[in-house]
Amino acid sequence: MTKAFDLRIAVPEVRRYIRVLAISGSLRARSSNTALLESAARLAHAGMEIAVFTGLGDLPHFNPDLDGEGHEAPLAVASLRELVSAADGLIISSPEYAHGIPGSMKNALDWLVSYPDFAGKPVVVWNASAAGGQRAQASLVEILTTMSARLLVEASLVEPFLRKRLSPGAELTDDDALLAVRSSLAALSASCA
Repeated sequence: MTKAFDLRIAVPEVRRYIRVLAISGSLRARSSNTALLESAARLAHAGMEIAVFTGLGDLPHFNPDLDGEGHEAPLAVASLRELVSAADGLIISSPEYAHGIPGSMKNALDWLVSYPDFAGKPVVVWNASAAGGQRAQASLVEILTTMSARLLVEASLVEPFLRKRLSPGAELTDDDALLAVRSSLAALSASCA
C-alpha cells in the first residue's frame, strides 16, 4: 500500500512543505516508469516529499454505480482520493501500450474524473521510455485536460529523455536526465507554492 503523507512533519513558517503524489501507469514489478518516480522521490529537495502510489492494481474496474449517491467509494478508491486530496501536485509517468495509456492508468483516472479535489491540481506528465511513448503521452494530456488538471506542459517530460532503461532501485546518473527531472520538480514545486 502507498505510504501516506506524514502530516506530523515540522514545517518552518517561512517555507511551505510540498507534498507530491507520483502515479506510475505500469503494474510491472520492473517498471522503468515506477523506477523513475522512485528515483525522483530520492532526488526531491528538502522541502518536497514525493509519495509513490502503489495501489494501481488494487483499484476495482471503474463503475459509477459503486460510487453514486448513497454509496461510499470502494476502499482502494477512497485511499487514492485521500492521497490526491493531501497532495499539492501530481506526477504521472506512464508507458505506452498499443499507442495509448494502459487500462489500469485510465481506470485510476476514471475514478478521479468527478472527484472535486483533483480539478485544478498541478500535474506533470513523464515518460520513462528511451525510445518513444509520445502517443500515450498525448492521450494522457488530453484526458488530464478534460479532467481540469492544471497541466504543466513546459515542465512535463514527454519526449524520450532517458538514454537507457531505468531499473528498480537504480539511481539516475545521466547528467541530462538528472537536469530534466530536477527542472521538472522545481517547476512543479513552484506551481504548488
